This record gives sequence, structure tokens and C-alpha cells, in this order.
Amino acid sequence: PTYETFQRYRLEAMIADSNKEWKKADSFYETAAGLTTRPAAVLNNWGYSKLTRGDHAAAEKLFLEAITYDKDMFTAKNNLVLARSSQRKYTLPVIRLTQIEKAELLHTMAISAIKQGDIDIGRGLLEDAIDTHPQHFDAAVRTLEALRKNS
Repeated sequence: PTYETFQRYRLEAMIADSNKEWKKADSFYETAAGLTTRPAAVLNNWGYSKLTRGDHAAAEKLFLEAITYDKDMFTAKNNLVLARSSQRKYTLPVIRLTQIEKAELLHTMAISAIKQGDIDIGRGLLEDAIDTHPQHFDAAVRTLEALRKNS
């Protein structure tokens, strides 16, 4: 880019990503993150890029870093759980969570476990999600019921 701004590098990174030009994308993401005092969104995008490429460990690190800049970014928390679950790490990371977030992340982790064939783990995570949620957690209840019907 000739016009060097955070937004321009972030856009260039996303374009390189869509073209599967990974080295270029990584370089642009790194530059964009360095040009802002609030890199959480860029780090989250970069992590998602790594996740889609199958580099789950690198994605996990980027999502954790994004959360250090924005402790309320639920998308990064959810993506972090996806990255961990992809590595069959079925425990929640040590990050600040509300009770509802914890339940939703357990639900996400359960679905990931089930998709990977870890049915019993998924069932347990769904039960934890239902027990954790402060209200009725309809999505988790429906998933658990469907799992029980198909077992």
C-alpha cells in the first residue's frame, strides 16, 4: 500500500486472505496491528485467518492476545474456544467471563467436540452449559435432546 494507515493494511490483509496469499496476509495483519493502539479486531481477524488455514495453535495465541486488548470481545472468546476445541482442548481458557458467556462457550465447545466425534465429551459439555446458564438455555437443551435421540 502507498497510503499507510491502519485501515489500509487491515483491508490489504483481508484481501490477501481471500486470495489465499498467506505470507502477504500475515505481513499486512502484523503491520496493521502495529499501527493501532487497539489491535483487538485485527488480531481476531488474523487469528480467524490462521484458524481457517488449520494453524490452530497460532490462532489460539492471536485470540488470547486480542482478548488482552479487549476483555469484552465475545467474538474473540468464541473463536478462542473454537481454536482450542479444534486441538481437542475441551477446557475453557482462563479469561474473564460472565456466567452467560461461560455457558455459551461451553455450548460452542460441545458442538465442536460432537463434530469431531467426541460425543460423550460433547454431551458432558452441553450438560455443563445448561447447568451454568442463569436462565433456560434453549439452544443447548435442543442440541442435547437431539444428541440423545440419535444415540
